[in-house]
Amino acid sequence: MLQFIIRRTVGALVTLFLIGAATFFLFVAAPSDYASLACGKDCSPQRLADIREALGLNLPIAQQFWDFMSGIVTGRDFPQGHCDAPCLGVSFFSGDMVWDTIMDRFPTTLTLTVGGAIVFLIVGVGTGMLAAYRRGSLLDKVATGGSMVLSSFQIYFLGPIVLLIFVYSSGIMENPKYVPITEDPAGWFIGMLMPVLVMATIFTAQYTRMARSSMIEQLAEEHVRTARAKGMGRKYVFFRYAWRGSLIPIVTVLGMDISGMLGGAVVTEITFSLQGIGRLAVNGAVTKDLPLTMGVMLFGAFFILLFNILTDIAYAYIDPRVRLS
Repeated sequence: MLQFIIRRTVGALVTLFLIGAATFFLFVAAPSDYASLACGKDCSPQRLADIREALGLNLPIAQQFWDFMSGIVTGRDFPQGHCDAPCLGVSFFSGDMVWDTIMDRFPTTLTLTVGGAIVFLIVGVGTGMLAAYRRGSLLDKVATGGSMVLSSFQIYFLGPIVLLIFVYSSGIMENPKYVPITEDPAGWFIGMLMPVLVMATIFTAQYTRMARSSMIEQLAEEHVRTARAKGMGRKYVFFRYAWRGSLIPIVTVLGMDISGMLGGAVVTEITFSLQGIGRLAVNGAVTKDLPLTMGVMLFGAFFILLFNILTDIAYAYIDPRVRLS
């Protein structure tokens, strides 16, 4: 297991390096004038020359690439000051360090991700498992039908309806907003409740159907039928043999979903006007803030690689039939 973790970690670092290199040459070495974007409108020739020198654009491409990649590990100096590692550059639009900006927005996205995952795992997987256990019952029919209806909804459709009912019409709740949990736990909970529940609703439908189909498939496996034929109780076979095996596809999709949400829950953040990583990526693209866009891309890639590793490790503990060499 240790060798597997080391091998996957090294592979992830190499992949992250290649993504960083591709990102650099895609943006920095593109035909567009990198310095002109940083200078903005009404840029004087002297100002443009100063920016080129400050950003090191007068250096060879190889040196620029080395400065960019080494800055992520060791930090880098800019006219605005020293950028500590991991240094992802300086925002053209705000003049702030990209890493500091990402860390300022990350708690909002983290709250959405963790809160949503807790809800849709408990409700979605639990409902799907119960529906499979009571296959053909009223509970199964309600869960299956409800998940099919909810899966047809989208956040940009359901979100405005929830806002209209609970905020604008009734005034029961205020507009969603992020408040640091260390400052006001109650305000943090209430401010993020609606976006978390709306996002979780969409995922709950997906995980209900997935958990049900996976459990039904596991109940049809030979080792499960053999256990039942030996006289073992239905509940014992369900939780001892079928339950763990049915989690494999759920863990696979969960790893991709969480890594994607941590990289930016774009639709949810825009719908509820939350300042998270997804909204930050959109703002960077709109303002042509290349360092910010590059930083968010690398940040999202890191989580995708991280959760791919964690997903593979989880396989061995969930299903003993999985062997990692």
